[in-house]
Amino acid sequence: MAKRPWQRGYFVGLITKSQVPVIGVDISSTAVKLLQLSRQGNRYRVEHYAVEPLPPNAVVEKNIVEVEAVGEAIRRAVSRSGTKAKHASAAVAGSAVITKTIPMPADLDEDDLESQVELEAVNYIPYPIEEVNLDFEVLGPMPGNAEMVQVLLAASRSENVELRASALELGGLTARVIDVEAFAVENAFAMIAGTLSMPADGVVALVDVGATMTTLNVLRNGRSLYSREQVFGGKQLTDEVMRRYGLSYEEAGLAKRQGGLPESYEVEVLEPFKEAMVQQVSRLLQFFYAGSDFNRVDQVVLAGGCASIPGVADMVEEQLGVQTVLANPLAQMTLGPRVQAHALAQDAPALMIACGLALRSFD
Repeated sequence: MAKRPWQRGYFVGLITKSQVPVIGVDISSTAVKLLQLSRQGNRYRVEHYAVEPLPPNAVVEKNIVEVEAVGEAIRRAVSRSGTKAKHASAAVAGSAVITKTIPMPADLDEDDLESQVELEAVNYIPYPIEEVNLDFEVLGPMPGNAEMVQVLLAASRSENVELRASALELGGLTARVIDVEAFAVENAFAMIAGTLSMPADGVVALVDVGATMTTLNVLRNGRSLYSREQVFGGKQLTDEVMRRYGLSYEEAGLAKRQGGLPESYEVEVLEPFKEAMVQQVSRLLQFFYAGSDFNRVDQVVLAGGCASIPGVADMVEEQLGVQTVLANPLAQMTLGPRVQAHALAQDAPALMIACGLALRSFD
């Protein structure tokens, strides 16, 4: 039977089984982050990783604009990492995905369930069904009704999925899984959940501050309760460094990471940016509180490139009154011979999505 665009095998997403090593490839606004893991027993090992910068505006607010430039960056990252694997997983942003939990009869076989999901999907997706890639996963029985199951439906416009698959192909890889960023984050969160000092059913605010977008994922018992994105990120700091010190985009990015800026930078540029970052975290949490039954979280976990700015976690903790830690999903993992421990430690908070995608190797 010919594959139709909505079929699960086409939107290789939520539950596709994988028998081969799968490289996690996180395509963000400023860089491609690549990670490959192996597993022995319950221990994971980082085999290969690379972070490769993207040209300005190749990806804008998580939308791929220049697919060739992204493909070339993926090719460079593959080369630098030393991986020989050819299959990869990438993810579409939460804002590009519609997710809905729908009830279904528990006695349907897989083919009937697939047909029923197709019929139901039309009610939830505001696009023609032929323009959509769709997947679903059975979550379990409906509470209080053994005859029904809860099914998670995820749908994204085909172009979002196809652009990522094309970029991987241009980079010499084959798309094995196209996931959803929020689900990849849930996957990676399992790697750090045991290290957090809070109640077992505590509420965690995972805040990923990237280059142009800040994403809040609120999790409880490892599942996402709430997700929201807003435009704010490290590019604003880069732009200010460029403007104030007359540097190019590349020079400003390098200076931020390696130093060499005037003494006034700390007080006049970095501190105001850190304050703005704390305000963004606070604002996102206020949106969550306003739209839910919760009025506090037990822990804040900072991820993304900006999380590594010295002192920012302490500032968030002090101003919000909530214990705050840096995300490091790789902290308990051993390292392969090609991986530099210092570089990986620097990049670890920005590798949450890449880690969640790399873990798809072991589904």
